[in-house]
Amino acid sequence: MNELRDIKPLLEIPDYSYYLYIGLILLAILVVVGVLFFVIKMAWLNRKVDMKKLYFQRLEAVDWIDSKKSAYAITLLAHHFIDNEKVKEIYEQTLPLLEPYKYRKDVPSVDKETLRQCDFLVHVIDESL
Repeated sequence: MNELRDIKPLLEIPDYSYYLYIGLILLAILVVVGVLFFVIKMAWLNRKVDMKKLYFQRLEAVDWIDSKKSAYAITLLAHHFIDNEKVKEIYEQTLPLLEPYKYRKDVPSVDKETLRQCDFLVHVIDESL
């Protein structure tokens, strides 16, 4: 029989679709991980700090060696907590005791009554938090 000479055998066509599929999956995973990283990073950087807790820590750490600075610090820091009626009342009782330690060039050391009233104020603020 006559063999047909004009028909050529089938050519093998390279198939890269499997590699493209795996590459697209890896690219999608990389994009998702990148987006998650930036979302978590932004959430971490923009987290809210509880300012009342920060003010209370500073209020507890007031050093009574320099009575003038301490009187100003107690007045300023305790003012942030006067939204509670009990704290407001004690704060208003404490202010006149702090007056002799402010607005003067030379101030005496803090007396026991003022220290006791300020400690009581800090204690009441602690309870209100």
